[in-house]
This record gives sequence, C-alpha cells and structure tokens, in this order.
Amino acid sequence: MATDKELSDFLKSTEKRAFKRTAYAVRDEDAALDIVQDSMIRLAEKYADRPVAEMPLIFNRILANATMDWFRRHKVRKAVLQNFSDFEAGAALGDFDLLESLEAADGQTAYPGPADKLSSDQILALIEHEIAELPARQREAFLLRYWEELNTAETAQVMGCTEGSVKTHCSRAVHALAAALAAKGLKP
Repeated sequence: MATDKELSDFLKSTEKRAFKRTAYAVRDEDAALDIVQDSMIRLAEKYADRPVAEMPLIFNRILANATMDWFRRHKVRKAVLQNFSDFEAGAALGDFDLLESLEAADGQTAYPGPADKLSSDQILALIEHEIAELPARQREAFLLRYWEELNTAETAQVMGCTEGSVKTHCSRAVHALAAALAAKGLKP
C-alpha cells in the first residue's frame, strides 16, 4: 500500500547505509553497488504493494539474500575460473607458458593432448563396435542397466521379462564384452 513517493523516500533514506553495509561485507565497492541496486529493484518490483512500515524488514532480507547469492556465485567463479594474469605475475617476461602451469599434481596436463584424445576415441569406437555385436537381448539389457542406469526391476519391466533374466543377460553381456576387448588388447 506504499505510494511511489513513500517507496522512493524509503529507498533514498536507506541507500547509503545499505551500500556501506554491503561494501563492508563483500569488500568490493562495484559489487556492493550492484547488490544494493538489484535489491532495491527487487523491492520495488515485488513488494511495492506492502505497507511502508514493512519495507525495512523486507529490504534487509532481500539485501541479505542478495549478498549471500553474490558470495555463492563468487565462490563458484573463483573455483572454476582462474585469472590468466595471475599466472604471469611470478614468471619472467617471455618465460611464461600457460600449459605448463596447468599441470596436475601427478605431472599430467589437465587437458588430454591430441594423442590421448585419439587413443580414447579409438577405444570408445572399439567398445561401441563390440556392444553392437552383442545379441539383441544382451545388448538391450546391458544398455538399459549401465547406460540408462535403470535398476533391475525397471529394466525387467521395459524388456518384458523377469529380473533373473535381466541379471543373466547383463552378466553374459559383461563377460562377452570383457573377453572381446581383452582379445583386442584392452585390459580392465
């Protein structure tokens, strides 16, 4: 039931305090400004019909939630992305190689090279070929259980057979695949 003027007056009276509070929390003035502005917009869009007396409580809850959301997003971004300029800070000019800095703890690079990619593609093609060579019921049971991740009862229902038959078909498929792949030099 707040009028536009009352809502505007409330936002003007609280903006500086909200900004300071958020800036202290996130330690980034640009982010704090964005959080406060988003919170004000949310208040105006979703709660403008509320009485003015409720505005401080509602706004503080919106601001707290927006701040927590910022921390969550910031944590995910920080975990997933790395600033490439951070890698260059310790390296001498011209000495820096990004791929060398992305090595895993065991000495392997984080991303497979062309030879590894080719090898895995060939292995996958071989496995797909051997799956295609399985008898129809074994292939169906195997794919439903291990590819579609259905349990035994669901697989039996889809195939129109008993759970014991599903277990038998899966067991035979696994043994046949293991034997065929071992014959071609692939060990589990």
